[in-house]
Amino acid sequence: MATRTMTDQRTAPRNVTFVQVAIALQTLALFFQAVTAGLLLSSSTGMLLHDVGSRVMYGMSMLYVLAAVLAWRRGGASPRPVLYASGFLVLASVQVAVGIAHVASLHVPLGILMFGLSVLALGQVVSARPAGRRGGVRP
Repeated sequence: MATRTMTDQRTAPRNVTFVQVAIALQTLALFFQAVTAGLLLSSSTGMLLHDVGSRVMYGMSMLYVLAAVLAWRRGGASPRPVLYASGFLVLASVQVAVGIAHVASLHVPLGILMFGLSVLALGQVVSARPAGRRGGVRP
């Protein structure tokens, strides 16, 4: 029986999961929102782009919840990402409501917080190793 070393694990191809794709899309949508928020200050098309981007961002938050639930229920993963994704969906809901109410003093900091949390979640999911490959040598 062959053993795999740490070197083999680093060079082995990694499969991209639905959760990784969902968080990456969510982070990209939040970055787009930051860009279009800046366009609001300098362009007339900024408002339309920011409005469309908010709908996409909310959809990506729902996709993240779906991906986390599917990974937990079908794949046997931890239920903790479901809690994170649900919390993020709550933040997205508050963000949309505050944006519609034009309360920029809450909308802007909450957007920054959401982007930071999404980047952290993406980094955590991308850097996580599969459950069976945590040790240096696999028997």
